[in-house]
Order: sequence, then structure tokens, then C-alpha cells
Amino acid sequence: MKQENASADFVSALPNIPAAKHLSEEQLQTFGARLTEIGQRYMDSRGPADERYIRRVIAAQRTLAFVARIVIYSGILYAPMFFVGAFLLGLAKIIENMEIGHNVLHGQWDWLKDPKIHSSKWEWDGVCPSKQWQRSHNYIHHKWCNVVGMDRDFGYHVLRVSEKQEWKPVYLFQPISNMLMAILFEWGVAVHDDKMGGLRTGETTIEEARPSFKRLFRKIGWQVGKDYIFFPLLAGPFFFSVLLANVGANLIRNLWAYAVIFCGHFPDGVEEFEPSDVENEDKARWYVRQILGSANISGGPVLHFMSGNLSHQIEHHVFPRMPSNRYAAVAKEVRVLCQEYGIRYNSNNLPYQLFTVWRKVFRFALPPRTPQNPATQTP
Repeated sequence: MKQENASADFVSALPNIPAAKHLSEEQLQTFGARLTEIGQRYMDSRGPADERYIRRVIAAQRTLAFVARIVIYSGILYAPMFFVGAFLLGLAKIIENMEIGHNVLHGQWDWLKDPKIHSSKWEWDGVCPSKQWQRSHNYIHHKWCNVVGMDRDFGYHVLRVSEKQEWKPVYLFQPISNMLMAILFEWGVAVHDDKMGGLRTGETTIEEARPSFKRLFRKIGWQVGKDYIFFPLLAGPFFFSVLLANVGANLIRNLWAYAVIFCGHFPDGVEEFEPSDVENEDKARWYVRQILGSANISGGPVLHFMSGNLSHQIEHHVFPRMPSNRYAAVAKEVRVLCQEYGIRYNSNNLPYQLFTVWRKVFRFALPPRTPQNPATQTP
């Protein structure tokens, strides 16, 4: 593909994006059309097998959560069961948040027209209200993926993960803030709302942010009351043992969600973009940006399932409303197509991706070796 573009009169369709500057306009549009065809073919083939899949997953997750609660209470008779129950409850929370909640809230199952499994009705097991998350994630993040200054998920306004971000002394502490974000991940997601975040920058007034705070406090009250008051109270004198088991389950969920999500967005090899890169962006250019700005995690069916199939982050960003159980199959076609057109397809195992994320966190915590030009930095 690149050799075909060696002629002197070649004009790049994406001259400002090094990983895609070898594409001509005709090649770019053909790539986009072929990718659209792949997605439409899979969407058109949705049917009873997909419906059985999500209903079985929901039933199995709820059964696992119920069993986990019982096992936790059995720790009253045999203390090690507190740890077993916490682990099982952590797994149940992971499945609910990632393979069910995240994907339902993306509208992947709206085509079933079941109000119980619909993006407009689902409320997940976490302190962030679903509606609040949908706006900051589905619209802002997915539309502006890795556009520095536009994608609020790029560093979560807490971490410096690119030389395009202006260095500030506070970033010296980001190895610590990164660790705290992993431990408290659901809480970080909860306060990441664009309205609440706008208070810090002056873009939002307290009156504009007030509805978001009300929704957040209601959801926090429900989650804290459920996990840290109601269920522990049922254990009577063993209140604190059940409380710690529930804390442990939420910690397991938070650490795993952090690892999967950060490995899909911040490892080595992901491309970063300027606001100018998305001016007059069409569908084909959007596809290329989503692919270059995302990364996959290689592994087997268990890893894919427990990650909510976000191990196929590239396919999820290209086809966010496609049922997650289809990503493994579509990934094979997307990867071949990317190879054909010379578009980088970032995929590696979890330990490697996570290592490069942490390396980046430590590297960009330090001031740049050469002075930055403030005029070129995006806040």
C-alpha cells in the first residue's frame, strides 16, 4: 500500500497524522466504506442467539451476586469464607459493570426493545449515575477520542500522559494520583462529569452543575447504603466483617476496571490528536482516528468476557453500538483490513499494555527535557 503512494504527485489525505499520512483520499474513503460494510453486516445479523447471550449473562451475574452474598455471610461460621465471598462478589460486580452495564448503556441491546435491558432505563452497580456517565462517555469521549483538550477522558484531567499536555509541578505526584485513581476508580468516574468538572475551569456555574450534583448524591446514598450499611447490618455483630468484604469486592472491581480501561487508551503506540485534526472530519477520518487512538488486549475468551469485551477497544470505538459478544469475530476482519491499508493496529497482552501505561505515567510526571512552547500546548 505504501509503495503505491511513492509517486511525486501523491497527496496525503491525512498529512498531519503520521501513522496515516500514507493514505490518499481515494484509499481513505475506500477503507471507510469497507469498514462500514463490515459493521453493517454484523449489525444486520443480530438475532435470537445474541438475545439468549445477554439474557443468560444477566441471569448468571445476578445468581453469582446472590451466591457471593450468601458466601460472605457464611464467614460468620467459617472466617475464610469472608474472603471467598468478597472475591465472588468482586467478579459479579465486574461482570455487571463491564459486560452488562457498560454495553447496555451504549445502546448495544436497545434493538431488543426490552425496557429492562435498555440504555434509557438501566442503572448500574456503581456510584456514578448512568445518565451522567452516558453524556461524558458516550458522547464526549467517543466522539473526541484522544483529541487533547476535547476528550475529557484523556488523562481524566488528573494525569499527564502526553508531551502535548503542558507540564505543571503537580504532575510530579501523578504516580501517587494514578494509584489512588485505580483504587477509587468508580469514584473518579463519578466526579468526571463535564458539568461538575467545568466548575474548576469556570466553564460551568454552580447553578448549571447543581442537577449533576443532586443525581450524584442520590446515587452515592443508594450505593453506600446498600453495600456499607444494609448488607453489613444483616450480619449483626459481624457488621464490620461483612463491611470489609463489601469494600474488598468494590476494590477488586475498581482495580480491574482501571486496568482494562487504561490499557485500552493510554499504552504505548496510541496516537494523540490536535483539535485541528478533527476539523471537517468525515466518517472515514473518524474511523482512522478511533483505531489509532485505541488499543486492544490480546487474550482468551475469559479475559474478553471479564473485560466486558473492552479488550477489543478498537472495535468498540469503531462500532460502539455493536453487541459486545460480536467483537471477537469482527476484530479478525478489522485487523486484516488495517494490515491491508497499513494502519497501525495496537494489540498486546495485558501485562505489557499495563507496563507501558505505568511507564508513561512515570515518564510524563517529569518536566520535559526541552522547554515547552506555551503557544503549542493544549490545556
